[in-house]
Amino acid sequence: MKKLSLLILFAAFAFLAKAQEKPTKTTKIEKKEVEISCGECMFKLPGKGCDLAVRIDGVAYFVDGKKTDDFGDAHAEDGFCNAIRKATVTGEIINGRFKAKAIQLLANKKTEKPKSK
Repeated sequence: MKKLSLLILFAAFAFLAKAQEKPTKTTKIEKKEVEISCGECMFKLPGKGCDLAVRIDGVAYFVDGKKTDDFGDAHAEDGFCNAIRKATVTGEIINGRFKAKAIQLLANKKTEKPKSK
């Protein structure tokens, strides 16, 4: 009887612990045009390196599944640590991170610098 009581007590604690877990919030993103850059350098996200991030509807998220250098030198003049680019992305936002399924970087629009007189 004592073992049964302990088993029931343990099961009750396990159930309560599971009930208190926060639900996972998932938002699906399908072929959406977003800003993409280095999270720390350009979007001012906390961190100690140069990690790829996307800004979706004004909110920046670190990216899982791709890295800054997957798209060229991140420290080049137009690299992610020096420029915010545009991309079309597909994936999911899960627990505050963007899980990338596809990222298509859009072409940079070159603009002429004004000439001095």
